[in-house]
Amino acid sequence: MMKLLGSCTCSNSWSKNYSCFLSKASIIRVLAKTLTTEATSKDTLYSRLVPISDPKDSIIPILDGWIKDERELDPEELQKIIRQFRKFKRFKHALEISEWMTNSKYIDQSPKYVAVQLDLISKVHGLEQAEKYFNEIPNSFRVVHVYGALLNCYVDAKSLDQAEAIMQKMRELGCVTTLSYNVMLKLYSHKKEYEKLDALVEEMEEKGIQYDRVTLNIRLNTYAALSDMAQMEKLLMKMEADPIITMDWSTYAAVANGYSKAGIRDKALEMLKKAEQLIKIASRRYAYEVLITLYASLGSKDDVYRIWNLHKKIGKFYNLSYLCMISSLVKLDDLDGAEKIFEVWEAKKRFFDFRLPNYLISGYCTKGLLEKAELVVRKLVEGGNEPNASTWSRMALGYWKNNQMEKAVESMKKVILASQPGWTPNCAVLGSCLEYLKGNGDVDKAEEIKRLLEEKGHNSANICEKIVKYSEKRSPESQALDQIDGDDDKTLEVEVLGGMT
Repeated sequence: MMKLLGSCTCSNSWSKNYSCFLSKASIIRVLAKTLTTEATSKDTLYSRLVPISDPKDSIIPILDGWIKDERELDPEELQKIIRQFRKFKRFKHALEISEWMTNSKYIDQSPKYVAVQLDLISKVHGLEQAEKYFNEIPNSFRVVHVYGALLNCYVDAKSLDQAEAIMQKMRELGCVTTLSYNVMLKLYSHKKEYEKLDALVEEMEEKGIQYDRVTLNIRLNTYAALSDMAQMEKLLMKMEADPIITMDWSTYAAVANGYSKAGIRDKALEMLKKAEQLIKIASRRYAYEVLITLYASLGSKDDVYRIWNLHKKIGKFYNLSYLCMISSLVKLDDLDGAEKIFEVWEAKKRFFDFRLPNYLISGYCTKGLLEKAELVVRKLVEGGNEPNASTWSRMALGYWKNNQMEKAVESMKKVILASQPGWTPNCAVLGSCLEYLKGNGDVDKAEEIKRLLEEKGHNSANICEKIVKYSEKRSPESQALDQIDGDDDKTLEVEVLGGMT
C-alpha cells in the first residue's frame, strides 16, 4: 500500500473543477467540442497531432518539430488538447503531452495539473506506477484534488480495498464531498456490494452530505440491476416530488433500461418517450446515442431510425454515434441498414475504430455471410488497418459455425498472435479447433497453438482448463454465440449507458 502522508486542503468547489476527469460520464461520451476552430484548413498544432491515432506512435516528434519551426506555443492550448484527447480516450498521447510540458518547463506545476497527470499515468501505465507517482508528490500538493484523483484511479480499476482505504483517508482529512461518495457508490454498484452501497447512502444522510441527481441515478441503476422494480419506482416517485432534483432525460432513460432488462417493454417505451421530451440542445448527441441503444434493445427499429434521423440534424457525427447505430441494426438483424451506415462512416471518418467493422463482421458471421465478412477484413488490410484479435475471433467463430474448420484454426492462430495481455479466448471455438486437430491426428498444429499461447504470455494449461470447464456447462454453439460480441457489447454498454449516472 502506498504512503498516505500530508494534509488536505478542502474546497467545496473541487468537485466542479475536477469533474471533467473524476466523472466517468465525461470520459464515456467521447464527444469532443472544437478547441477554437476545426483546424482542418489551418496548420495548427492540433491539426498535426490529431491524425496520429495509433497509441504506439509517439507524438513527441511533432511537439519538438513545432518548437523547431519556431511556432507559437500556448500552454493553455496544450491543456485543451489534453482534455480533448482524454475525451477521445487517447490517454497515452494526452500523457505524452503532459509529460512533455512538464519536462520542457512549459507549465507551472499545480495540484490540478498533478491530479490530471496522476489520472493519466494510471490509465496508461497502471496503478503501481500511479502509486509511485503519488508517493513522489510533495505534501504541499497533496490536496483534495489529488486524493480525489487517486480515489478515481482505484475505482476505475475496480480495486475495492484500495478505494475504501483512500476514502477513509479523505474522511479523516475532512475532504469527502458528494462527488467522492458518488464515485464509491458507483464502485459498490459495479461490484454488486449492495449492502455497502446502502450503508454509504445512510452515511451520507447521517452526515448531511447533499445528494444529487447522480447519487439517485446510481441507486436507480442498482435497483434495475437487481430487478427490484418496486424500489426503483418508489425512488423515481421520490425524485419527481423532490424540489431540489431537476429531472432530466437520463433519469428516465435509466428507468427505461431497468424496465427493459426486466422484460417490461411497455413501461420501458413509456419512459423513453418521457426522456425524449426532456432532451436539451447541449446534450442531444449523447442522448440520441443512448436512445438508439435502448430502443434497439426493445426491438423497436422504427424508433431507432427515427432517433437516427433526429441525430443527423445535429450535423456532426463521431465514431460512437456510428457505433451505436451499426451495433443496434446488427442486433435488429437489419444488415442492409448496418452496411449503409458503415459505408457513410467509411467515407466520413476522421478516426479509425475497429469496433465498427467488427460489429458488421459479427452480423455477417452470425448469418453465415462469410464472403461479406472476408471482404470487410480484406478492405481493412488494404487500408493499412491490420485486423485485431477481436476481428479474427469473430472470423474464427464464423468459420467454426459453418464447419470450415481449417479456416477456423488459421483464424484462431491469428487471434492469439494479435492478442494482448489479459486476453480471454473464446473457449468454445478454441476448444473445437483443438478437438478438430486432435481428431485429424494433426499434433503439430495443436502444439503450434500451445506454443503461440506460451509465446504471447498466456498460460496454455490454465486456458485448456477453462476450455474443459466451459465445455461441461453448456452446448458449444450457445457458448460461442454468447461470446461473439461479449467484450465489445459490455464495453459499449458501459460507454453509452454508463454516462447516464
